[in-house]
Amino acid sequence: MNNNKYNFGGRLTEEFPSQINVDLTDQCNLACIHCSHTDYVKSKHYSKIFLPNEFNTKMIDEVKLRGKGKTQYVRYTGSGEPLLHSKVFTILEYAVKNSGTTISLTTNGTIMNKEKAKKLVDIGVHVIDISIDAFKPETYKTIRKNGKLEVTKRNILNLIDYIKKKGSKTKVVVSFIEQKENEGEADDFEKFWNNAGANYVVVRRLHSDSGLKQELAVSKRNELKDKERRPCLYPWERIVLKANGKISFCPSDWIGASSIVNISQKTISETWKGNFYKQLRNAHIENNYSKHSFCEQCPDWNLTKWPDDGRSYANMVEEFKDNE
Repeated sequence: MNNNKYNFGGRLTEEFPSQINVDLTDQCNLACIHCSHTDYVKSKHYSKIFLPNEFNTKMIDEVKLRGKGKTQYVRYTGSGEPLLHSKVFTILEYAVKNSGTTISLTTNGTIMNKEKAKKLVDIGVHVIDISIDAFKPETYKTIRKNGKLEVTKRNILNLIDYIKKKGSKTKVVVSFIEQKENEGEADDFEKFWNNAGANYVVVRRLHSDSGLKQELAVSKRNELKDKERRPCLYPWERIVLKANGKISFCPSDWIGASSIVNISQKTISETWKGNFYKQLRNAHIENNYSKHSFCEQCPDWNLTKWPDDGRSYANMVEEFKDNE
């Protein structure tokens, strides 16, 4: 293994994470079949919590102070639907005005009506990423339970129309996770949304939520059994701020196994440069997970792309910035 390749450099900096993922809530209005949320709501970990505004403020203030030129973007996404948060616009507006970096929102788009879409654009959110996962209405109904494609599609088209009318720089991204239920629809999906005015269409492979989706995890482990394991990118790239205030190292952790410390107790910088992260990175470099069982059982490391391994979400954000 080339350990020099799997280290800091370029957009990956030792001083501060290049990406920060933020969970605004663990509540969601859909029950998507590929998402672990459907099992999560039945577990002891589900708390129906909303991120306190003061935690977001503390995080953004630190990004402004220590993340300048280092933090590529802050992405509001994660374990629930961000637009359900009662103070989502206050939180996003503060982030846009004070972070000094790109602010991205990931939403399922179902409640992003005209009023909400206008607020997001008027606030100046840089990237609005809508998860759709289907081209046909019947496929959407199967995958994104409790949602209707015609409603989501109308909301996105209204968003694109308002951006054009206002002359806004807000970018619209739509995403599609490949799975057996939508097999054969990716090309039509991409063609439709490119023609509709989306700035980027993301087609992703299905992951196992760090092994939580056991059947898929077993299949992935079998696929990778003869492949040398390489370090996951995340310990060198990002930090996650969960809705309960915990700073965590994995964006697909539904059970709190990647939690490190509460943001009320330590700064992001202290955590990022602290002993825990150093030990975690060493475990990945040495391929020794004896003290990191959560990472050991995860087969999704193969889906994370280091800067030299191909395109990633980070490349898209960089291009948006370069083309402004």
